[in-house]
Amino acid sequence: MPASRVYEEPPDGGWGWMIVLASFIQTALIFGVIRSFGVFFVEFVQYFDELAGRVSWITSIGIAVQQCASFGWALVVTPVIASVTRYFKKKRTLATALSTTGVVLSSAFSPLFQYLTDSYSWRGALIIMAGMTFNLVVCGALIRPLTLKEDLPALEKEAAERSQGRNCLGQCSSLFGLTLLSHWPFMRYILANIFINVGYFVPFIHLVAHARGVGFDEYQAAFLISVAAGADLCGRIFTGWLADWGRLQLLHIFATWTSVTGLAMILVPLGRSYAALVGISVLYGFFAAGMIPLFFSVVPQIVGIGNVFRAVGILQMIESFGSLLGIPLSGWLRDLTGDYSASFSVAGGFLLLGSLILSTLPNFFSCSAAKPLKPLEVAPEKLKADPASELLDRGSGTIVCGDEAITESLQYNGSC
Repeated sequence: MPASRVYEEPPDGGWGWMIVLASFIQTALIFGVIRSFGVFFVEFVQYFDELAGRVSWITSIGIAVQQCASFGWALVVTPVIASVTRYFKKKRTLATALSTTGVVLSSAFSPLFQYLTDSYSWRGALIIMAGMTFNLVVCGALIRPLTLKEDLPALEKEAAERSQGRNCLGQCSSLFGLTLLSHWPFMRYILANIFINVGYFVPFIHLVAHARGVGFDEYQAAFLISVAAGADLCGRIFTGWLADWGRLQLLHIFATWTSVTGLAMILVPLGRSYAALVGISVLYGFFAAGMIPLFFSVVPQIVGIGNVFRAVGILQMIESFGSLLGIPLSGWLRDLTGDYSASFSVAGGFLLLGSLILSTLPNFFSCSAAKPLKPLEVAPEKLKADPASELLDRGSGTIVCGDEAITESLQYNGSC
């Protein structure tokens, strides 16, 4: 049996930085496209001559199906972000923030998509965009598994139950982490994010249309998304630094950032001048971006690091119902009222409601984090050796050779 490295705790580096790089590129391609899709939204409304509420279902269904059914970018985001959270502990939020800063590259996507649409029509622009996203395959090849010491007892228990012929229902429950559905703090966290998702994506799709509706040309409108993306970089890095500073609880920061993002959305209808809309876009971009690394970093505090993969998968699947509702609701309100003022106000209200639910989580009003699940309640994913990590990480750890565990004090020489 080949030697398998078992870490006492996340290494806070090593091959994890390569996964951060892969995630950086992936988020640029995935969320850059999502955030810039407002350019296509305007084209769809004009081409199909349909109401904004009906056209909004195109993006909404696309986002929801990919999250709920785990198709498309959900197959990319879940494993890479969960891998980052497993490779880092002290630097977890900062690493997650850096891994998602690829979204900043979307600052060039919105004007680029507008240019491609003008040059090749929306059909040609979508074909070029599809070709760009094929680079996700290369990034996925960089993901390597990591085995932690706390994984071993749960894996042994799972193997023992399998050898005793556990029934099919029990095996499915263990495989998909269904025990997490009875973990009430985690379910309240999911509920909060459902409401947050109802409003979160609205500016990415309807901000361009709103700006054009109040009198600005298509390139000025598209530039607002680029401005928000520029503030995005500062927001993610600052949030990562603040969270890893250790003086504030992650859940407190997440609730605060969610509230400010909601208030920024409510302010959008008040921005009648271009300078005001630019300022609101900066405010929204900064705090909305900071929510992303916090969203994933809070999960291990609630369910434990060994349950991250299943928890993130369940979280993204269920919260997708918020994404399914939000954008069509915004489009329907626009059709009903004639502009996007009510759409942005309601979207911001949903984020404020989500932040209120976050305050019901255990220990929110104290300085300690929510108590995670016991390690044996849900068996973590069975992971194999990570030979690639030897290239970047020669630190201390534990090597498992067959049935023996050897504590490594200096360096592992590749043999047992």
